[in-house]
Amino acid sequence: MNDLTLKIPGFLQTSPWVNIFYLLAAVLFIVGLKGLAHPRTAVRGNLIGALGMLIAIVTALVGEHILQPWVIVAGLIVGSAIGAVLALKIQMTGMPQLVALFNGFGGLASLLVAGAEIGTKGSFASTQMTVSTAAAGLIGAVTFWGSLVAFAKLQGLISEKPLLFKGRHLLNIALGLVVILLGIWLVAKPDLVVVYWLLVVVSSVLGVFLVTPIGGADMPVVIALLNSYSGLAATATGFVLDNTVLIISGSLVGASGIILTKIMCKAMNRSLANVFFGVLGPQEDGPSADDVYAGKIKSTSAEEVAMLFDSARRVVFVPGYGMAVAQAQHAVRDLANLLEEKGITVEYAIHPVAGRMPGHMNVLLAEANVPYDKLKEMDEINPFFEQTDVAIVIGANDVVNPEARNNPQSPIAGMPILDVDKARTTVVIKRSLSPGFAGIPNPLFAQDNTLMLFGDGRAMILELIRAVKEG
Repeated sequence: MNDLTLKIPGFLQTSPWVNIFYLLAAVLFIVGLKGLAHPRTAVRGNLIGALGMLIAIVTALVGEHILQPWVIVAGLIVGSAIGAVLALKIQMTGMPQLVALFNGFGGLASLLVAGAEIGTKGSFASTQMTVSTAAAGLIGAVTFWGSLVAFAKLQGLISEKPLLFKGRHLLNIALGLVVILLGIWLVAKPDLVVVYWLLVVVSSVLGVFLVTPIGGADMPVVIALLNSYSGLAATATGFVLDNTVLIISGSLVGASGIILTKIMCKAMNRSLANVFFGVLGPQEDGPSADDVYAGKIKSTSAEEVAMLFDSARRVVFVPGYGMAVAQAQHAVRDLANLLEEKGITVEYAIHPVAGRMPGHMNVLLAEANVPYDKLKEMDEINPFFEQTDVAIVIGANDVVNPEARNNPQSPIAGMPILDVDKARTTVVIKRSLSPGFAGIPNPLFAQDNTLMLFGDGRAMILELIRAVKEG
């Protein structure tokens, strides 16, 4: 044996010790995941989960394989360098793109590991291994290329609008059938490794065509689902390697991703099938922007809004993707602090699908050190909008559109929204009257109790801060 080979310590050479450490890692994963369910415990939960992953990795490297140390060190150095660069360069507004890439790389790792393992075992592979390998190749490829498409849409490299063509559903069905046939062939002839890579290629095409027809408005759902896919791919790879902790961790990610996807769909009052096969967009017979807005828009200034604060007792900020684009979260926090110094109660209304990924607004406001107890979920804050003196909408559109509640024919009909239209005064900070991702006008902008403050989100909030101080 090569002298550079990492020797397994004696106490780890027996499988019971390996399984005990794997069990400990699994328990830490579950406890960490539970901690992530609430903002107050999220940081602690993240650290607990990281500790579990460290134990799992060390146990797998030391307890199950004989590896050359330089391979491990090289991987740690390269991976740490990439992670450090991303952490320093990626802005908070780019977090959805980063999450999409993380999902994709998880799928890529799974399909590569499964491919390497089937190439090594060949005709000696068991049925469990070949079936799991086919699953890892399919799910991993769909996850990787689907995530790349999602990244490109979020990054603006390709259009965020749905890319549609006739016969796309039939094409996806045909690709799915081809993948199934290739999977059966692989199980029957595991020594034909080329079949596996053909399966990966066809699955990659399927992943691209599954995500390109989905528009930017549905990206939170897509990201949550791709996260689940990456976990399922890891689970399949765990069966390929016969690695218990990989099966457990992948299952946890897959299950939590599915649950989150269901929550996102419920928040949009849409089924998962509708997200993937329907197109969120205006109806041809819907009202035009001229019909909704003509002569009804009331523009305002920072000074006028500051005067509203003089008699206000309760103010609610409603953030949307426009706040993320303008990077206005720190300015919003400063304005909120200023209002609280005047004795005004300030809260933040969070819609589940506001932004481009699940929890996007929570992440941005947490970065600005906004207290967690001031972030109110939609169901919690909606009953109190009628007692709200001023609701300030920053870059949100479809999630505050009363058409969802009032017009059964609207493309967003039935979607739960934040009831900002019920506040005594609603101030909408927006660059223009352009529609949201649904592509329909928003009657909120034309309501009698709505004032439009046109301009960049951050610039307008800074103007409000100046006006409040001078007032």
